[in-house]
Amino acid sequence: MNDKYDYYERYSDYQEQYTRPNDRRSRRKRKKVAHHVAKKSEDDIIAEIAETIGLEGGFETTYTPSLHEETFLLEAVRPFYTEELISDVLMLVKGGKEANVYCCKAGVGSSSDLLAAKVYRPRKFRTIRNDAVYRQGRTILDNDGNEVRDSRELRALAKKSGFGINIQHTSWLVHEFVAMSELWEAGAAVPQPYEVGDNAILMEYVGDATMAAPTLQSVRLEKRHAKRLLEKLLFNIELMLTKGWIHGDLSAFNVLYWHEDVTVIDFPQVINPTRNRDAYNLLLRDVQRVCDYFARQRMHVDARVFTHDLWQRHFSQRQDDRLADESRFEIEVSE
Repeated sequence: MNDKYDYYERYSDYQEQYTRPNDRRSRRKRKKVAHHVAKKSEDDIIAEIAETIGLEGGFETTYTPSLHEETFLLEAVRPFYTEELISDVLMLVKGGKEANVYCCKAGVGSSSDLLAAKVYRPRKFRTIRNDAVYRQGRTILDNDGNEVRDSRELRALAKKSGFGINIQHTSWLVHEFVAMSELWEAGAAVPQPYEVGDNAILMEYVGDATMAAPTLQSVRLEKRHAKRLLEKLLFNIELMLTKGWIHGDLSAFNVLYWHEDVTVIDFPQVINPTRNRDAYNLLLRDVQRVCDYFARQRMHVDARVFTHDLWQRHFSQRQDDRLADESRFEIEVSE
């Protein structure tokens, strides 16, 4: 993957190829040609690429994407289609600043009817977050989940060249996939991940054919469910910690609610609690956001006390005692 030029960088190549120099001296040096070919617009070029990837490539989707969206969507999910992991893209589930999530019809070999494809936007169409705090202590991973050690790749990363940025982008996706895989295997309430591509992750879909599961932020829980779900989320925060992960951006916006149960999503920014100097503060923020939501549901937990106790038990005790010690916290229920 590292030797390939990212597909979305081709837009700029095409644009540069068909755009005349703007300075007067360069225009004077241009040779006259017998037949002038009109400059193609960027939209025309993107449309041509999309047509090759889509219709001419034999991959048509029920969902009709916009012009710019079509190019990166079809390019990103085409490997899943080729491997028969999916057979169609049915609808857009969520449009975000960094990634879109789509509901896909599963392929013939899948045990599920529907799958979710999280497709990262090309850099030129994406709002980049300030992710320096999450990159502290992170290893750079290749597409296979192995640490990048090649000297040429490391130099590119240090120089922040286009090639280096591509490597970093790949690592961002793979970290999310690896974290989800480990947490799902451990029994955490996360979607089951199936495959990772150059610019997309294929995972379990939460919802049905008519609608995707809403976020916890958009629902008001019945009191009989709130206490149980708060306990489950706090348990999952601790489970993540025991597996060497802190979500880093957990809130009711990153929790799905479906059939009276919760699923935690969005893991690109996960951090290692022993390698990131801001780990405790990020953990406290995760706990505080969860507790703030449930406080509106009349369920109260002191986030600072819970986080302090959690950190002490998992990083101040002997390793043998950590997993054996059960979570101890009180939920105060308001009338």
